[in-house]
Amino acid sequence: MYILGISAYYHDSAAALVKDGEILYAAQEERFTRKKHDYSFPSKAIRFCLEEAGITAKELDYVVFYDKPFIKFERILETYLAYAPFGLRSFLKAIPLWIKKKLWIKDLISNELGYEGKMLFTEHHESHAASAFFPSPFKKAAILTMDGVGEWTTASIGIGEDNSIKLKKEIKFPHSLGLLYSAFTYYTGFRVNSGEYKMMGLAPYGKPLFKDIILRELIDLKEDGSFKLNMKYFNYCAGLTMTNRKFHTLFGAPPRKRESKITQRDMDIARSIQEVTEEVMLKMASYAHKITGLDYLVLAGGVALNCVGNGRILRESPFKKIWIQPAAGDAGGALGAALFSWYQYLGNKRDADEIKDFQSGSYLGPKYRDEDIFKFLEEKKVSFTKLSEGEIPERIADLISDGKVIGWFQGRMEFGPRALGSRSIIGDARSPKMQEIMNLKIKFRESFRPFAPSVLEEKASEYFNFKGESPYMLLVAPVREDKRKRTNSNEDVLFGLEKLSVVRSSVPAITHVDYSARIQTVNKERNPLYYDMIKKFDEKYNCPIIINTSFNVRGEPIVHSPEDAYMCFMRTNMDYLIMGSALLEKKDQKPLGKDINWLKEYELD
Repeated sequence: MYILGISAYYHDSAAALVKDGEILYAAQEERFTRKKHDYSFPSKAIRFCLEEAGITAKELDYVVFYDKPFIKFERILETYLAYAPFGLRSFLKAIPLWIKKKLWIKDLISNELGYEGKMLFTEHHESHAASAFFPSPFKKAAILTMDGVGEWTTASIGIGEDNSIKLKKEIKFPHSLGLLYSAFTYYTGFRVNSGEYKMMGLAPYGKPLFKDIILRELIDLKEDGSFKLNMKYFNYCAGLTMTNRKFHTLFGAPPRKRESKITQRDMDIARSIQEVTEEVMLKMASYAHKITGLDYLVLAGGVALNCVGNGRILRESPFKKIWIQPAAGDAGGALGAALFSWYQYLGNKRDADEIKDFQSGSYLGPKYRDEDIFKFLEEKKVSFTKLSEGEIPERIADLISDGKVIGWFQGRMEFGPRALGSRSIIGDARSPKMQEIMNLKIKFRESFRPFAPSVLEEKASEYFNFKGESPYMLLVAPVREDKRKRTNSNEDVLFGLEKLSVVRSSVPAITHVDYSARIQTVNKERNPLYYDMIKKFDEKYNCPIIINTSFNVRGEPIVHSPEDAYMCFMRTNMDYLIMGSALLEKKDQKPLGKDINWLKEYELD
């Protein structure tokens, strides 16, 4: 039985295909269209899923959409009516898309796919909850979902057991932890629904000077994690912005203009809302444990991508283990909708062993064979060297040790926002200059942005205060004291980005200014080639850690195809690119020419 899950029309639209309960394929539309956070109907992602499975849409048994458009439309209308006549501009901007597309999902799916079979609609937070519990390794677990908003729900607590989930508690719009965080994302000058992780990375440079104001004026937080927002400070219900003049007066300035200089004040605001968010997450998790009495917790929803908060839940909450959906945002809703239908709607059996999850490392996207890669390179007359699979680990390990920055394009593309060793840019974590080099010369992004380590799973506890596994790069842990370096400078006199100059550990390129790191643990079963390469690096150079950042530049989605990878390689200061068995060295390449027609589709903004 084939079930296709679809998410679309908010951000990060995606498709996922499940066969008899097994997750076969899943991908975001942005990877194919090259439009970051593409929210349009995921036609290309669906086509990929069906073609890889060797079926047509007519062979699907169910198509499932990840939320209920009519209930969401009801919420939008009720909200606008409550604020009328204020919000007319926003209303006139939003309604045409609803009238033309969003209310007619059944017709749209039928017309796009030529599908006339059974269609189902799950609730938004049911999709999140299903994406968190059903792929998890747990037979029974508490569920916590947190995001901006679904239909009405913005956060929920529930229980998953065997093949069913049940949501018990919820917080409803307009009171939303995700929208509160996004309001500060907007206020600090980053793009809503894409810049939240930037604000999280900026937070350690600041002090929580505004935390008391937030807790006193903006959010009424209870011990059980429930809360209400003071809506007089927010504009997102009916306006075109997230915050209003009262908010700006409260914090003493208008929002930072995008791309303008980041000040110490911006860093302090980022730190303040980050600490408030962590406090809410911890209280919610503790309450989930109190009402369920369970040892395990699963999380999904956009807020579950806050890896600092996740790390604190793991270390400080009563739960013994947690599991987070790698595509925790709306993209994962497509997967959750498909799995909800297989297990809960159809009542099929689920076998979990408490150890291994069902996400397959989240390597669920397209894969390119050597034949495809060589064909592309030869047609475009690109210079490359062919390596055997056995040569790749040592050759790449040597290049990393030599200070080279390498594009790594291997195996199936990751599902979710993190590069996990299939579409990655990699480098030497021991280098004190590598963070700045990769941010400014490779990624073309803000210098404060931290990089994550890929570490051999069995050696993670040697470098970090961390036990267990973190294969999806969704947990932050402190660097161990014995791996930190004593600094000569007095950090109290350093402000903001000056702190970047301090070498904090034996792996400074992945050690954030607060001595933390967002960890990806790597084992041989999930990604054998990537594991072997890091293992060889450890054997030769006595370090089981490398830098792993996503294979893209600022403003672009992660690369999908050999063409995307080659273009990104050529338009940055990467030194090498390894695609399958093909190794490309930058100095051997001819400069890109504007007259080459095939390049035009891949030009960056």
